[in-house]
Amino acid sequence: MKRIALSLFLIVLLGLVKLEAHAFLRHAEPAVGSTVQKSPNEVRIWFTEPIQPVLSIIKVFDVMEKQIDKKDTHSDGGSKTSLQVSLPSLGPGLYKVIWRVVSVDGHSTTGDFTFRVSS
Repeated sequence: MKRIALSLFLIVLLGLVKLEAHAFLRHAEPAVGSTVQKSPNEVRIWFTEPIQPVLSIIKVFDVMEKQIDKKDTHSDGGSKTSLQVSLPSLGPGLYKVIWRVVSVDGHSTTGDFTFRVSS
C-alpha cells in the first residue's frame, strides 16, 4: 500500500513539475488591464521562468489592429525572465499586447492583454 501511495505521489509531483516547465506571464508594465495617464516608452513583461529572447516576441496593436511597437523585442540583459519592446508616443486609447515566448527548456507559450492610455 505504501508503494502505491508513493507511486501516486511521484506521478502527481512529476506532473506538477512538468506544468511549471512553461514560462507564463508573471506581471507586466503597463499592468494587465490597466489605465495609464501618459504614454509608456515600452511594454515590459516578466515571466515565471527564464526565456530565450531571440526566440520570443512582443507585439503591440492599436484598435485598428495596426502594429505600433518599434519591432525591437529584446531583453534588458540583466534579467533572464523579462522581455520588452519599445513604443512610440501613444495617443489616448486602448492597446493590445500579444506575446510569444520560448522558455530555456524549449517550451513555447503565448498570451495577450490590453492596457489603456487615458491622455
